[in-house]
Amino acid sequence: MTASSRAPSRRIDIDRPWIRFAVPALLTLGALLAFGFMRPDRLFLANTPTGGDMGAHVLVPAYIRDTLLPSGRLLGWSNDWYAGFPILYFYFPLPAYTIVLLDVFVPYGVAFKLVTVAGLVALPFAAYVFARGMGLAKSVSVVAGIAGGTFIFMESFSIFGANTLSTLAGEYSFSWSFALSFAYLGLLMKNVREGRGFTASTGVLLALTALTHLITTVVVVLVSLPLLFRRRGPAILVGSWVVGFGIAAFWALPLLATVSYTTDMRWFPITGFDAVFPRELWPVLVLAGGGLAYSIWRRVTLGPVLALLVMPVAGYFIIQYVDFRKLYNARLLPFWFFTVFLLAGIAVGAVAKSIAQRVRGGTEVRWVAAAVGVVFFLTVAGLGVNKAPKWATWNYSGYEAKAVYAYGEDGEEILQTDYWAEYSGLMATLDSLPDGRVMWEANSDLNRYGTPMALMLTGYWVEGHPSMEGLLFESSLTTPFHFINASEVSQRPSNPIPGLPYSGLNFERAVKHLAVFDVEYYVSFTESATQAAHEFGLDVAAVSDPFTVFRLPPASLVDIASFEPAVWDGDDTFVDAAIDWYDQVESLDRWIVEDGPAAWRRIDNVSLRSRQVITTSGVVTDIVLEDHRISFSTTAVGVPHLVKVSWFPNWSASGADGPYRAAPSLMIVVPTQQDVVIDFKERLPEMVGKAMSAATILGLGTMAFIRRKGRRPAAASRD
Repeated sequence: MTASSRAPSRRIDIDRPWIRFAVPALLTLGALLAFGFMRPDRLFLANTPTGGDMGAHVLVPAYIRDTLLPSGRLLGWSNDWYAGFPILYFYFPLPAYTIVLLDVFVPYGVAFKLVTVAGLVALPFAAYVFARGMGLAKSVSVVAGIAGGTFIFMESFSIFGANTLSTLAGEYSFSWSFALSFAYLGLLMKNVREGRGFTASTGVLLALTALTHLITTVVVVLVSLPLLFRRRGPAILVGSWVVGFGIAAFWALPLLATVSYTTDMRWFPITGFDAVFPRELWPVLVLAGGGLAYSIWRRVTLGPVLALLVMPVAGYFIIQYVDFRKLYNARLLPFWFFTVFLLAGIAVGAVAKSIAQRVRGGTEVRWVAAAVGVVFFLTVAGLGVNKAPKWATWNYSGYEAKAVYAYGEDGEEILQTDYWAEYSGLMATLDSLPDGRVMWEANSDLNRYGTPMALMLTGYWVEGHPSMEGLLFESSLTTPFHFINASEVSQRPSNPIPGLPYSGLNFERAVKHLAVFDVEYYVSFTESATQAAHEFGLDVAAVSDPFTVFRLPPASLVDIASFEPAVWDGDDTFVDAAIDWYDQVESLDRWIVEDGPAAWRRIDNVSLRSRQVITTSGVVTDIVLEDHRISFSTTAVGVPHLVKVSWFPNWSASGADGPYRAAPSLMIVVPTQQDVVIDFKERLPEMVGKAMSAATILGLGTMAFIRRKGRRPAAASRD
C-alpha cells in the first residue's frame, strides 16, 4: 500500500524532471528580484561605492588587504581615523575578509558591492531552511521562504537593519548575519525535531552569524532557548554554542576582553507603536494569523517562532524604560517583521497545497499552486518598491559619477557641476601638502559627493593624511572628543552623542583642542566656517574650491610634561572626568591619567589645577608613527611624555614605563632611556582565541575525515 502510493510520485519526477528543481528555481526567483532592484547594471562597474555609511566602509577591507594581512594579522590597529583605533576588534570581520578574497578575482569596487547585496539575495534560501526546520512541507516552505525574503522590500525604515534600505545605508553586515541566523535556527529545529543530535553545521552557522553581527547572534541564541525543553535539545544547542564560539574565538575572545574600552554612543531609543506596526505590515498581519493557526494545527516546531514574535517586540519596549542605550532598540524589530512575513507565506502556501489536494493532480499541481503563491508574493513586493532602485543607483554609481546635469533644447546632457572633480581635486590638493592629520567641517551638504561622510576617506585616497573623523564610532575612545572638536569647527555639525559639551563655531577652543591631537590641517566647506577661520588668523595652506585647507598652529605627536600628571580617583568614570577636563581648555597642560605611579597625586576634581611643576626640559626627535608602532627619541628621560595616539590595552612600551591611559583618550609614557618604542601587540586573548579557532576547525576536519573513512569499508562490505 505504502510502496504503491509512492510510485506515481516517482514516475512524475522521472517524466517531469523540472519538479526536482522546483525549490531552488522558485527560491532563485526571489533572489533575482532582490538582485534586480539593487541595480545589477551598476553593481559590476569598477568604481568606488558610496552612500550613507557604505561610502566610508570601503576603507576597512582595503586596509585589511594592504596592511593587516601583509603583516600577518587578522585584527590590528589603524591610524586612518580618530588618531588611531583598533580595527576589527569591535566590528565584524567576515564580510570585509570576503571582499578581500573576491578582490583577487574582480575589481575592488565590484567585490565590495557584491558583498553588500549578498545577505539580501541569500534571505529567501535561509527562510526556506527555517520553514523546513519547523517541519513544514516543501511546497509550503518554499512559499514561506519567498514571503520571508520579501520582507527586505519594506520601506518604512532605513536604519533598523536587514531590509534593502538599511543595507544601502551601510548595514550590509547585518543583512549577512540576519540570513545566516535563520539558516542556523532552521538546522537547529530540524535536528531537534528529527532527534538527530548535534551536527557540526549548526556550530559553523552560529560562528558565521557571530562573525557578521553580534546583535543577531544574541537574538538567535535567545529565541532558540525553547528548544532546550525538547528531547536532545540541550545537547544540540550547547554543542552548537561550543563549536560556534570555538570557531569565532579568534575574534570573540579579544572582543570580550576589550569591550569595556568601547565608546558608549548613548543611542536614544525610538518609541511608540507606529514602528512596530507600520501600515505596510497591516495586510501581512492578517495572513500571518492564518499561518500561525495552520502551524499550530499541524503541530510543527513553534518554540523559536513564538519567541521571534514576542521577544523582539518586548525588547523594543523594555529598552525604552530601562534606559539601556548601548543597544538601539529598533535593531530588534526586523526579526518581528520577518516572522510576520514568513507566517503569511505559510498561510498562502497551505492554501495552495489544500487547493492542489482537492484538485487531485498530484505533485505537479501542488508545485504549480506553490509557484502561484510565490508569484503572488513577488508581485506584491515588487509593486511596493519605490526607494530601493534610486538608492542603489546613487550608491553603486560610485563617487566617480557624482555630478549635476542640465538638458539642452535638443535633449543633450550638459554638465553643470562635476562634484567628483571637486572631491578628487581636494584629495589631490591634500596629496601635495606635507603629511598630517586632517580635521574637516561636518555638513550634511557633503552628501553631494556621495555621502556626508565622504571626507572620512582622506587617508584612503591620500597616504599620510588620515581623517580625524571616521566610521565605527564605538571602536575608539577618541570618538566623543572628536565630535566636541567637530562642533567647534562646523556650521552644522551632527553632534551624534547626546550630553557632550558641544559649542558652535569657536576656533579659540578648537585650535587648543586640535593641538591635543596633533592635527595639522583643517578643511572648511561653508562660507561661515571659512570666514571664521580667517578671522581667527589661521593660515591658508591651499584652496580647492569649494574647500579651503588651513594649516593649524604647529604641534607635535609627542609632548613633554610641564606638570606632573594626576591620577583620577573620583566617583565619576574616567571618561566623564576626561570630558570635564577637556572642556576646561585653559588647563589642558595639566594632564590626568586613569592610573599611574604611586608618586603621582590622586585627585577627585578635575578643576584642581595645582600640580607639581616639572623643571626638567628636553627635546623630542625622530618621531615615527607606523601602522602598529610609535617610536621617538628624547632627552627628557624620566619625565612623562604625552603620545597623541588613542590608548588601547594592546599598546606596550619598551624603553619607558606605561603607557598609561590619559585624558582625553591618549597615552602617557615615562621614558627610562633615550629611545622609546611603543608597539601594538597581541595579548593573551588574541593568542588563546586563535589557538581555540585553529583547534576547533582542526577538530571538525579530523572528525569529518574519520567519519568519511569509516563509511568506505561499510560501503565496500555492502558491495
